[in-house]
Amino acid sequence: MSKLFLTLVTLLCAASSWSATAHPTADLVITDARIYTADAARSMAEAIAVRADKIVFVGRNDDAKRWIGPKTKVRRLGGRLLLPGLYDSHIHPVGIVDLEVCDLKSEAQSLAAMTAFVRGCIERYRIPAGSWVSVRQWNFSNGNVPDTAHPTLRVALDLASRRHPIQLIGNDGHHGAFNSLALARAKSAAGQVVGISKATLTGDLQAYRKLVGVDAGGEPNGTVNEEARQAMGAPSILDVDFAEVMKAPERVTARLNSAGITGVLDAVVPPETLTLYDTLEKRHKLTVRATLAQFYDPDQIRTTAGQPDWERMLSSATAIRAKYANDPLLRADVVKLFADGVLEGNPYAVPPTLPEVASIRPYLQPIFQAGADGHLSVVGYVDTASPLCVEVRAHHEQFEMAAATAAFLKEHGHHPDQCLIPAGQLQHDRAVILEFAKRFHLAGFGVHIHAIGDLPIRTAVDAIEAARAADGISSTHDALAHIQLVHPDDVARIGRDHLYLAFTYSWALTDPEYDLSVVPFLDRVHGGDAAALHPADGYYEQNAYPVRSLKEAGATLLGGSDAPVNTRDPQPFVNIAMAATRRLPGKPPLNAAEAIPVRDAIDAYTINGARYLGRDHEAGSIEAGKSADFVVLDRDILALADGGRAEEVGKTRVLETWFMGKAVYVRRKP
Repeated sequence: MSKLFLTLVTLLCAASSWSATAHPTADLVITDARIYTADAARSMAEAIAVRADKIVFVGRNDDAKRWIGPKTKVRRLGGRLLLPGLYDSHIHPVGIVDLEVCDLKSEAQSLAAMTAFVRGCIERYRIPAGSWVSVRQWNFSNGNVPDTAHPTLRVALDLASRRHPIQLIGNDGHHGAFNSLALARAKSAAGQVVGISKATLTGDLQAYRKLVGVDAGGEPNGTVNEEARQAMGAPSILDVDFAEVMKAPERVTARLNSAGITGVLDAVVPPETLTLYDTLEKRHKLTVRATLAQFYDPDQIRTTAGQPDWERMLSSATAIRAKYANDPLLRADVVKLFADGVLEGNPYAVPPTLPEVASIRPYLQPIFQAGADGHLSVVGYVDTASPLCVEVRAHHEQFEMAAATAAFLKEHGHHPDQCLIPAGQLQHDRAVILEFAKRFHLAGFGVHIHAIGDLPIRTAVDAIEAARAADGISSTHDALAHIQLVHPDDVARIGRDHLYLAFTYSWALTDPEYDLSVVPFLDRVHGGDAAALHPADGYYEQNAYPVRSLKEAGATLLGGSDAPVNTRDPQPFVNIAMAATRRLPGKPPLNAAEAIPVRDAIDAYTINGARYLGRDHEAGSIEAGKSADFVVLDRDILALADGGRAEEVGKTRVLETWFMGKAVYVRRKP
């Protein structure tokens, strides 16, 4: 063998070794895909390569071949769309699991149907007399149509059973309804059983007066909202369902992964629920990155002097944050606060129950009338400035007797309480909201504030601005959740502060039955259909879910399902479709000018969510060096949007979800 030949062989071997070192092979190469990277340029690619848990290549099919070795698994997607793993930036994971419980599944029911349904639950689950009956996912805003035999929720639930205390748990987490046996169990602040009644609502339980619906005679009609529900001692959702979820906690992450979700903000995490995440991680079933928004209620955690116990709250929050400080998947550097409750009233009540949320302007007092089908429309408004109403407010005590109220109602066509001029209330005193944000900011936490109405949103922004002034840091990742009604003056402030906004885009729609519970209290309208309830110049129509305006002002959009509110399904693609259309198929849109392009909605669910949770350096986009978190879809939602068919995006199904380089969900073939 010649020296020249040996030299050539040596050089070829060296070149081969150098090539293998320069272009190592991948464990997985995916080609023939349409890849939306969600990088800064919103680049599209054809192929990716994955080694271990990281993306090592993003680019063209031809260039991907360099990463293929003898042990590389090669997938050809045939043009299917691949996205980064999704981030749900406001969700309640414990509630997304389907359980074998009494569940209305958000279906609208008349009060007569409600009676039959609850009675059926008692029989099906063989609930002993005296035990609580808890009915989940009650649709508080749709259905609930009364009749002569079922005039109120209280009566409807009494007819279901007078031997069981019954609670309906609203599908929004804020509304509730109870029967007479349950109402009778209400305790005063001193711990005495006093029951909720007309008398106690002006006595021992007067703090709950605005949270309890009443009938024409002033007695409770069954609806009890927010913290007033605690007075009955009814089991909470956490008490009812958490133990059941913990029997197989991996169902939580399985549900998330099936929706393409690889990152979450758990929006309310009391310390006692940390075992869910600890157990999932211990069992190697934590297939999402999770930020835990710690929840401490300043109205419940108090010193012996009756003041919010800031030191106790901060001590607990700091210890829990430290527990997960070095955890690669879990963080607890955010705290949750409620600035308000919900915006809906109850037009079927007499007098109509008004929204409880604090409002910049006093609420209007609409007069509703039922049609032949039992559904309502607005036929007029009470003139609260009239001499009659001035007199009623001056001598309201004269209507303590039911007979006087009934006579007034018959003579004037409206209840005397509709002469009042209410403006709702904040969830906590304004000073408490500001102090909460300041104290937790100074301790290095971001705040995630539930804020729906215009005044609570303004108050939340005030609190964040004051907290940032106190600690001198303007870049903290603070967020508002829901943001249903924003006064125009506050849009610019939210943008200037670069706040993160967790919208549930599927709520931005027209729905006459729901809209009757909101719009007539804000705008003077007449009728009950979509056109009547959405005048172009209406305050609600112009300022409800102002997504585009807030983005253009400088805020960062997030995607937050708030599941299990309305549905246990996180439904990210329904939310993406609704962000772009703001309507259900065949329905008119809610202020179409506030719609955003589908790519903006995808970014809200990917790179923006990762950035909000401080994960954008490791996930949120398809880029070399980042975690191999991605989803494969059954349709090209970009092509649908570009072709004017954005409404079809909501039908999208996830075929595969990959997390840290491993397939954690594969859709079964039908």
